[in-house]
Amino acid sequence: MKIFRILSIVVSFLYLLNFSASAQTDTVSINTIITKTNKVLNDYPAEKIYLHFDKPYYAVADTIWFKAYVTENQNFLSAISKIIYVDVINQRDSLIQTLKLPLNGGLAEGNIPLSIENYKQGNYHIRAYTMWMLNADDPAFFNKTFYVGEAIDKEVKTHISYKNTSTDKQEKIDARIQFKDSNNKPYANRNVNWQVVTSYTSIAKGRGTTDASGYLTISMSANQKAEYQLQKGELITSINTTDKDIVNNTFQLKNAIINKDVQFFPEGGNLVAGLTGKVAFKAVKSDGLGINAKGVVSDNDGKQVATFTAQHLGMGSFTMLPEAGKTYKASLTYADGTTQTVNLPAVVASGISIVINNTDDENIAIKIASNDAFFQQNQGKKFYVIAQSKGVICYGAQTALSNKEYSTTVSKAKFPSGIAQFTLFTESGKPLSERIVFVQHKNGLALALTSPAVSYGIKKKVKINLAAKKDGLPVDGNFSVSVVDETKVPFNEDGASTIFTGLLLSSDLKGYIEKPNYYFNVPDAKKAADLDILLLTQGYRNYSYTDIIANKLPKITFLPEQGIEFSGILRLSNGIPVRKGALLLTIPDKRINMEGTTDPVGNFKFSNLVFNDSSKVTITAKYNVNYKNMTLSLNGSPIPSVSRNFSGADEVLNIDSTLTTYLDNSKKQYAYLHTLKDVTIKAAAIPKVSHKDYPALTGLSAVADHEITGDRLTGCNLLINCLQTMATGTTYIDNIFYVTRDYNQGNKTPMGIFINGMLMDVNQLASIDPSSVESVEIFLKDELGLVNRANNINGVIVINQKKAPKGTKISKSQLMDMLPKYYELTFSPQGYNKERQFYMPKYDVPANLNRNDLRTTIYWNPKVVTDKATGLTSFDFYNADGKGQYKVVVEGIDGTGNIGRSVFRYTVK
Repeated sequence: MKIFRILSIVVSFLYLLNFSASAQTDTVSINTIITKTNKVLNDYPAEKIYLHFDKPYYAVADTIWFKAYVTENQNFLSAISKIIYVDVINQRDSLIQTLKLPLNGGLAEGNIPLSIENYKQGNYHIRAYTMWMLNADDPAFFNKTFYVGEAIDKEVKTHISYKNTSTDKQEKIDARIQFKDSNNKPYANRNVNWQVVTSYTSIAKGRGTTDASGYLTISMSANQKAEYQLQKGELITSINTTDKDIVNNTFQLKNAIINKDVQFFPEGGNLVAGLTGKVAFKAVKSDGLGINAKGVVSDNDGKQVATFTAQHLGMGSFTMLPEAGKTYKASLTYADGTTQTVNLPAVVASGISIVINNTDDENIAIKIASNDAFFQQNQGKKFYVIAQSKGVICYGAQTALSNKEYSTTVSKAKFPSGIAQFTLFTESGKPLSERIVFVQHKNGLALALTSPAVSYGIKKKVKINLAAKKDGLPVDGNFSVSVVDETKVPFNEDGASTIFTGLLLSSDLKGYIEKPNYYFNVPDAKKAADLDILLLTQGYRNYSYTDIIANKLPKITFLPEQGIEFSGILRLSNGIPVRKGALLLTIPDKRINMEGTTDPVGNFKFSNLVFNDSSKVTITAKYNVNYKNMTLSLNGSPIPSVSRNFSGADEVLNIDSTLTTYLDNSKKQYAYLHTLKDVTIKAAAIPKVSHKDYPALTGLSAVADHEITGDRLTGCNLLINCLQTMATGTTYIDNIFYVTRDYNQGNKTPMGIFINGMLMDVNQLASIDPSSVESVEIFLKDELGLVNRANNINGVIVINQKKAPKGTKISKSQLMDMLPKYYELTFSPQGYNKERQFYMPKYDVPANLNRNDLRTTIYWNPKVVTDKATGLTSFDFYNADGKGQYKVVVEGIDGTGNIGRSVFRYTVK
């Protein structure tokens, strides 16, 4: 029985083909495989996410605008989940912000203001997911790297380049840095102090003076016995911009030492003795980017058997005839002149392989080839070929092995656009060989953008017409539109993240894909061949056929969310659960009053709630007899751990120089946000509450590793939610805080939460009003170990609440209000982020024409819908002051899962 289903799934095609006249026709086993696979794909559909952003990069004070598309099987908009989460993570892999958005028919809109308080210049990445996706062993989260520049009060611009002079015994890096002021004038003859910091420890330091052009060369070294010390560190420089002012800059060293690696991937999975086969290869640098390479393949006797040259981004292929009992190695020469020798996979003495030719526009050519040894052992046995795509079995065939080689073709019309997985099975259901191919139909969703004119004036009104068709017929679809001033926002279209790359490629493949839109941007035969090589070298994310056939169903830990939910348990003070306890939930600003009753073991749940992020929620048990002896506790919400950004290759080392054009405009655009420098006024210091006030914490260092001042918590709804994003160096998982660096190394000892010097459960944070907090101190290490050992913890989070003024008298009722009411919880949980409207100025009044308009995103509309009868719609907006080329991008999906994208450009004079 299906767990849930709202969208219908198109019936799968099953084609039982005989490759020879003597092939047997018993299809019981193949039908069993197909039936079981279809049931799992149908009952446990995989959700996929794509976010359409208004532009590829930003500046501090900008707002990120995006639309979320969530799909399931066959790219239908998902009706499974009703909530999507969007995380912003910084370059140090710390969670900065989490958005919670309601999904309506698989769609959601959101925005992220890049406030001066919370965002600085640097690389960030966004990930998006639903709770349902967390059930997968390898969740197909949406991931995108973006970078943010700083133009407000910018004092120092930098550009750095690295030269690696490492040896086998020592790491050596020369960093050449140029320092300029905000007007691009070099900081000449200025003193610079520098240090290299790894895991909060300085491993190298020095001092230098810039030359007349503002350049300084810094030589760093470290002993390689300490496993890549420099690569794990940061270079921090401090330059004297004036006699009194010092500006710090931080540079990542992870890609300063570039290593190279190559892997070889035989088509079908194995090098089979006696079978001429294709072998794909991929040469990459340690930063994740491909590097061109060429080389030769030789056997163990030194005989050359093949040569190869990369055809695209370090990838390529060659053919060879492996022999039984021989080993092979490849000698490579990389584009930078370095060389490397690598062993090829071992030769399989007995084997069979599936080979596919995908060059024809209409059909996929399939060949099943076995060598002599395999044929002799398995002659007459049944074998099956099954192909699935987008959660549906699209093709199945069986044959008896009566010849060493079979060939057939399959029409591409049987497959949806995207990746199709072909698997060869034994009659017992054991997978023997696999191959994935990309099916790209030419008759996809066609989006035509037109405008009455090819050019417009500044601040003039522009009208854009959109026509959506499929197979020549009009369709109703849901789309998002972005218009940017391309002169100010230049970007290589091949590197773009699009709805095609997101839903057809990245969501199915494991790992990083370099320049993904290259394969979809004006496709041709060369790009199709390059895409085929990519699929031969990239891991594929899919269900395990072996588990499916063995009736090992996917483990479901998280049900799809249908709304905001609170759950927990009601107990007596002695720990006994309260059976059939009466509870009342109230959300005053939403006028929500909901009654609930605990189950026989004290559990309760309030489901399908709708409220914004600023709402306060109260759950009380005070309507029960003996309620003052009851304690309410909430269950924590699952949050996926923050892992390394696998698309880190898209990070930019030199943001100042990369975004020069954009940041020059942002400097003018946000000139009104310029702030005066701080003036220090010396006065008697008011003692602040800190961990030093509590005897239980005197063993800690005098200075915390990180501190969150109380003023930063202004506007915080729920303290624990703010700590998840603001507590630098910590990871919050399953209602427990951990020290991130230790957690990533396998140490699962939780951090201790001390509130006013007392060790408390993390749930107590829900009862603390953020406005009452003086500071939060974070200790990632306990040098003496006194606090850690005494409490069996690893790391400390200290919540210091403000002290009441001395001499203030309070009444008994006020005192009682200050005491914790364990039978009642009042908190501000994370609700839905409030929707904001994109600002669009109108220049229909002459007075408005005098305003400066320096916008880079000219228009953003996530709610464009075409008419069902005509497939048409239109939208209009006003240009900004910028002259040059403007780019209109429309992306979206129709009701039957067809996705489309179109780009239109016009000129502003």
